[in-house]
Amino acid sequence: MELDLLETEAQSGPKDGSNTQGVYIYRASKAHGERPAKRRKIRPNEKTVEDNAQLFVPLLNGDEAEASVDLRHSVYQQLWSAQEAKIQEILDDVDSSVLENVSSFVKSTSPQTYDGCIPTALITVGSNVSSLGRLLSRLNEQLTTTGEGGVVALESGDAPNLKTTLKNIIRAAITNTEGNDGYQSFLTDRDGPRLLGYDLDLLGEYVKRKNVKRLVIAFRDSEAFDPSILTDLLSLLSSWLDRIPFTLLFGISTSIELFESRLPRSVVALLRGRYFEIHEASNCVDRIYERLQAELDTRFWLGRNITTVLFEKSNDLFQTPEAFSRTVKYAYMSHFFTNPLAIFLADKEPHNSPPGKLCETIRNVPSFRRHCEQLRDEGSSEKVRSLLEDDQYLVQECMQHLQYGQQRMRNIFQVVKAIHKYLRDLSITKRTSISDLSIRALSGELQNSPYMDDTLKAFKALDSVKLQETLATLPSFMTEHPECQELQQSLDALVLAYPNEGPLRSEHDGHNSTVSTTVVQQRVRLNKGKTKLSKQDTEYTQIVDRFCALSEACFAEALIRPQDLFLHEVFLLDMKNPLKEVFSPRPRFAIERALSSPFDYLVSNSETAGTKISAKQPPTAILYQLYLESGSLVNIYDLWQAFYAVYESEQDTDCDERVVMTLFYRALSELKVLGVVKNSRKKVDHVAKSAWMGL
Repeated sequence: MELDLLETEAQSGPKDGSNTQGVYIYRASKAHGERPAKRRKIRPNEKTVEDNAQLFVPLLNGDEAEASVDLRHSVYQQLWSAQEAKIQEILDDVDSSVLENVSSFVKSTSPQTYDGCIPTALITVGSNVSSLGRLLSRLNEQLTTTGEGGVVALESGDAPNLKTTLKNIIRAAITNTEGNDGYQSFLTDRDGPRLLGYDLDLLGEYVKRKNVKRLVIAFRDSEAFDPSILTDLLSLLSSWLDRIPFTLLFGISTSIELFESRLPRSVVALLRGRYFEIHEASNCVDRIYERLQAELDTRFWLGRNITTVLFEKSNDLFQTPEAFSRTVKYAYMSHFFTNPLAIFLADKEPHNSPPGKLCETIRNVPSFRRHCEQLRDEGSSEKVRSLLEDDQYLVQECMQHLQYGQQRMRNIFQVVKAIHKYLRDLSITKRTSISDLSIRALSGELQNSPYMDDTLKAFKALDSVKLQETLATLPSFMTEHPECQELQQSLDALVLAYPNEGPLRSEHDGHNSTVSTTVVQQRVRLNKGKTKLSKQDTEYTQIVDRFCALSEACFAEALIRPQDLFLHEVFLLDMKNPLKEVFSPRPRFAIERALSSPFDYLVSNSETAGTKISAKQPPTAILYQLYLESGSLVNIYDLWQAFYAVYESEQDTDCDERVVMTLFYRALSELKVLGVVKNSRKKVDHVAKSAWMGL
């Protein structure tokens, strides 16, 4: 009835004739003089319910104390803020040399020094695109602090046409120092006729008023700019050089030759400057990882599996240092968000946590079970009983073993740094990175690796000068060893006893070996022998042998398997499948599994889950499984018959053909949206496969 009334009104139109009137009168919903409802004013210092909400959720089945949750969050912030400061220090150090060169170029050049050409810096960034953004921000900070000018950074999206590009340059240059309000007042408060936003007279007036000496226009992704727009822009900027001191910076990802080939020769003749190069990001990523893992104040480490994923992602995807840092931050956050034992990393003992629940958690970690088995094998059954029954004793033991385990982790990475330095300085093997050695050390395989054998072999061939340099760079836990101190004293005494003999050499040195040739049955044989050693070389050989034996013993003691340490779950994050599913997800695999086996995700009984194709499955899943059984071209009618047979076989007389056809067309359209099928050009009544399962 209501539908008929609506249709009648739509055909006849409103009775008041408002569809033909030319003037409409707005009538407010409230009566005249009635005051609007007063809105509640929220003061900035008032905290809402959302502000008081905890960022970390309670663990231990919801029984974790609120103070313990806050402690986990504060420890995470404390540790990561310290690591973030180290990362920023490395990035500043990496950019410092290039920044100094570019900054001196910008400040020392002018159109007069280049005979009227625009001063131009060509900066090749390669895959390290983010480094150019850091460079421009620091250069802009220098110029604005000294009042010399500023930097205007342009993306390709900021230059759809010449007018918009000029407008963006003018706006960015003024707001860089004046802000948005200053830009608006600059447009409205000036004398004379109002200029358009893309008129360079605005920028010239701003330069004259602020006494700007350097105005840098930076094209971050220069290859992505339209060549015709870039040509017109450079020609226009060149004509304004006598009024606006432009300096251009081009970020180039390919090569200078390709960049120049995209511009006309007449435009290239307007530019003159220098070429700069920013180093690749791989070295920077290795330095960041080394600072995060191998510092003496480190309290939390990333394990072998996560380290492998980090560097695989970095190498495969040309990862920037910022992206690498965000991935590490996610790993830190995951550990503290999901691990209630992370409160042990705080500077104080976790008294706020319920001791019963916390101790129960400790007794369920794998390292606690292995620790108790080791104590039992050693005959300390009473200590095991105390760990199982006395919560206070368990917490005290955990704090002691936690400090012990953290020190062992520091020793591992001290050895890794030392081996990396020896391999590089002594030119033992081909170049290796700190990440490769760390992965081997975190899996307990570095001690028996070729790197260790080559290092110990090179130690035997060191002369007295290089041995003294090596002793000075040993890890701290080795230099504190009494035998190492005695060895240092013996070496110093031997060198002082023979000051004029030059560097002492051991019998393992190549200088103390001889090679003779003999001819046997018309074949030449090389015979290696040892020369007769002097007294000082004999004594030095004994010192070298002692040093090699000490190094091998100390390295073997330090390079343990981290997973064997008690409570390594607190200070070592080493999940089996940690970040791969987060940063390299496989959505196609998940969709294929959901369509081919829908009851892996849906609630079902054992009968429905066991059948391959059933009417109780979603229609799209049924059609997808029938689609898998067909060839590259599928007849729509045959597919419909098979689809209807699934419902007909189970519902029998209750099967409504029109309802089933509706489900069929909806499922077919969903498969088209997913990109599984498409219309066939060869046959109208067929659909073509556009995806195969598992590929």
